[in-house]
Amino acid sequence: MTRQDVRSLGAGRVALWCGVVGACLLAAIALGVSFGAGKVTLVQLLPWGPPASDVDLDILLRVRLPRVLLAAILGGALSVAGVCFQALLRNPLADPYVLGVSGGASIGGVLALVLGASSGMLRDLGVPLMAFAGALGALLLIEWVATVDRRLTVYNVLLTGAIFNAFSSALIYFVQSLATLEELRDIVVYLMGRFPVWELERVAPVALICVPVLIALYAMSRDFNAFSLGEEAAQQLGVDVERVKRRTFILASLLTGLAVSVAGLIGFVGLIIPHVLRMLLGPDHRILLPTAFLGGGAFLVLSDLAARLLIAPGELPVGVVTALIGGPFFLYLLRTHRRRYGF
Repeated sequence: MTRQDVRSLGAGRVALWCGVVGACLLAAIALGVSFGAGKVTLVQLLPWGPPASDVDLDILLRVRLPRVLLAAILGGALSVAGVCFQALLRNPLADPYVLGVSGGASIGGVLALVLGASSGMLRDLGVPLMAFAGALGALLLIEWVATVDRRLTVYNVLLTGAIFNAFSSALIYFVQSLATLEELRDIVVYLMGRFPVWELERVAPVALICVPVLIALYAMSRDFNAFSLGEEAAQQLGVDVERVKRRTFILASLLTGLAVSVAGLIGFVGLIIPHVLRMLLGPDHRILLPTAFLGGGAFLVLSDLAARLLIAPGELPVGVVTALIGGPFFLYLLRTHRRRYGF
């Protein structure tokens, strides 16, 4: 990216691509609500469609719609986190899970399942709350360890995140060895990624948490553009490098922790969507960030739809679907771009 690229971007181009990707998201939501267990479809809500019974309406509006909207929100959050971490590390192959926050969230969720927060009314709140607390704890610990002489260096963040991920995996294995068969099943499903059965009223707070974080990250989009020129060049352009790095790490980690706390480990969303959009739209973060949210939402909604349909009437964990797509995609990127990205 050149210095001219940092300054100029047509508002019409941003609106056009946001409209295109937003239309893809709406189409994905319509498909996600229309298909699933049972033959009820979204067409039944239209005036000219076949009549819908009360049971059909409950399936569409109280079961499928909240799940699809939750997938859209969390997919967008993971994708935006991927864009931000890639800007922070200046490497398009970076993924939100490399920094260790997901490991902390996993520890909290697994402990909640083993300690009894998975039973009764506590299931829908206890696991997300403890997982989010684990993510925040990991965030604070990683930032504290990685900060040297009041500077948050990229290499320290990467090293600390890798070590913390290894530690969290060992701790999770230890907890699994102490769990009962039922608890072990819940832990395995949680770690593979799954969406809880929530009502619309519970989905709204997740969106409300994401909105200010997304706005704050978008406000730094010009700084991310300057970052692509290198830290020294960004500083010469007036960017407070240390402040941007710290805020990006915290805010993007919060998005990752929120997604893991609600739906478990769902990988590769923050790798696939930012990379595809970067190839289509270029490296300007003023267009990457909004389209990444919309594209990530569409991708995860369709992945969840595939998880529900591939072995119907059974259901795959959505994390398995994203891994089946993301694993080969990552290997392809590693194979074709290893010289460009220094691998």
